[in-house]
Amino acid sequence: MQPTKAVSFVFDHALLPGGWAHDVRVDVADGTIADVVPAAPRENAQHVAGIALAGLTNVHCHSFQKAMAGLAERRGPAHDSFWTWREVMYRFLGTLTPDDVESITAYAYMEMLEAGFTSVGEFHYLHHDIDGRPYADVGEMLVRIAAAAQQVGIGLTLLPSFYAYGGFGGAAPTEGQRRFLNHPDRFLKIVARAREIAAGMPGANVGIAPHSLRAVTPDTLRAVLAASPTGPVHIHAAEQTKEVDDCLASMGQRPVAWLLDHADIGPRWCLVHATHMTTQETEALAASGAVAGLCPLTEANLGDGIFDAGRFVETGGRFAVGTDSNIQIDAAAELRQLEYGQRLSRRARNVLADLEGQSVGRRLYAAALAGGAQALDRPVGSIEPGQRADIVVLNQEHPDVAAGKHDFWLDAYVFTAGRRLVDTVIAGGEAVVEQGGHRSHAVIAERYRSVLAHLAMR
Repeated sequence: MQPTKAVSFVFDHALLPGGWAHDVRVDVADGTIADVVPAAPRENAQHVAGIALAGLTNVHCHSFQKAMAGLAERRGPAHDSFWTWREVMYRFLGTLTPDDVESITAYAYMEMLEAGFTSVGEFHYLHHDIDGRPYADVGEMLVRIAAAAQQVGIGLTLLPSFYAYGGFGGAAPTEGQRRFLNHPDRFLKIVARAREIAAGMPGANVGIAPHSLRAVTPDTLRAVLAASPTGPVHIHAAEQTKEVDDCLASMGQRPVAWLLDHADIGPRWCLVHATHMTTQETEALAASGAVAGLCPLTEANLGDGIFDAGRFVETGGRFAVGTDSNIQIDAAAELRQLEYGQRLSRRARNVLADLEGQSVGRRLYAAALAGGAQALDRPVGSIEPGQRADIVVLNQEHPDVAAGKHDFWLDAYVFTAGRRLVDTVIAGGEAVVEQGGHRSHAVIAERYRSVLAHLAMR
C-alpha cells in the first residue's frame, strides 16, 4: 500500500461554501481535501499569500485548435462564417501528428492553469492518422492528450467524440473529416481504451461526446448511448442557424427540441453552445437538469450568436464555461464575455445577478463552478473535504483589488484584471503555478514554438 501524500496550506483568505474566511488551513491527502479550518495558525503548513478560490472547470476544449488560433482572421472571398472557418480548420489538421498534438495540448493545458482553470473536458474527435486510417493503438491521440495533462498537472476528463457522417440524414463525409470518422463498434473500442488510459491517472474520468446531430444518426446515437449508461454525455447543439434549419429539414425538429424528445436529456448531459433555442426549448432545457456548456469567446469569434443566458438562468438553468477553439484562454474572460453578451442583447447591466445588490462576479463564478463539476462528473467546485484540491489563488497585492474585499475581489477578477490576478494555482494538491507562471513554462513553450515553426513549413 502506498503511503499517503499529505500537505497543508494556509491561505490569507478563501471563499468557502459558507462564505469568506481568513487564515484558512486546507489539509490535503493524495490530492483530495481532507480538512478545512478557518482562523487557523500557520504552523506546520505552507503559507500561500492571497485570495483562494476553487478552480474553475473548462468543460469544452478541442486542444489541437490552440495551434490555429489567429489563422482564420483574414476575410475570405465570400461571407465568412463558422462554415468557412471550419474549412480552414480541416486544412490545418491535415498534417498534425501525435507528437504535434501532445505538444500543442501541453501548451494549451498549461495556459489553462495559468489562466484559472484547474480541470478540463477534452471533447476529442481527431482520432486517426492523416489518411484517415486508425493508428495501431486506436487510442493513440488520447494517450498523447493524457500525457500532456499529466505533464502539466491539470485534471482531465476524456470525452472521445463519436463522428460518423458528414451531415444530417447520414450524409457522406468530406475528405476533411476523414480523421474523425468511426462506426459505433470502433468508437466504443476507443471509449474502452480511454477508460484504460484514465485508470492510470489519478482523478481522471471518461464520458462520451456524440459530436452533433449532423454527425450521427438516431440509430447510431442510440447505440453509443446504450453502451454508455453512466458518465457524462456532451454534444454540440444549435450552435449555428444553418444547423437548426438543416435539422428541421432533415429530422422535423430543431436540434435541442429533438434531443429533449428523443435522447432522455438529464443531469449527466452537457449541451454545448445551444445558442439558437426558442423560449420553449430554453425553458425545457433548464428544467431537464442538463448543463449548458457555453464558450462565449469562441462563440463571439465564430459569429455564432448569443445564448439567452438571462432567460435560461431565470428558469433555473445550469451552465458552465469552456474554451472550445482556444482562441483565447482565460477563465475570467469567458465569464466576462458571457455577461457582456447579455448586456449587449438586452441593453441592460448586471443581467445574470439574481438579487438587488448581488455581486455579478460571484454569481457567475459560483454557477460555473457548480455546472462544471456536474458536467464533467468531478469532485471539484468548492474548497471543502472530499473535493479535489484544485485551488486558484489571486494576488491580493494587485492594485485592481485594492478598493474593496470579499465579493469585490471576484468582481475585479472577472470584470477588470482577469488572468493578471492569478498568482498561484494548486491542482490535485500540488502547486503547479507560482507567481503567475507554470513550473515547466519555458520547456513547454519552447516545444510548442518548435511545433508551430514546423507546421508553418509543411
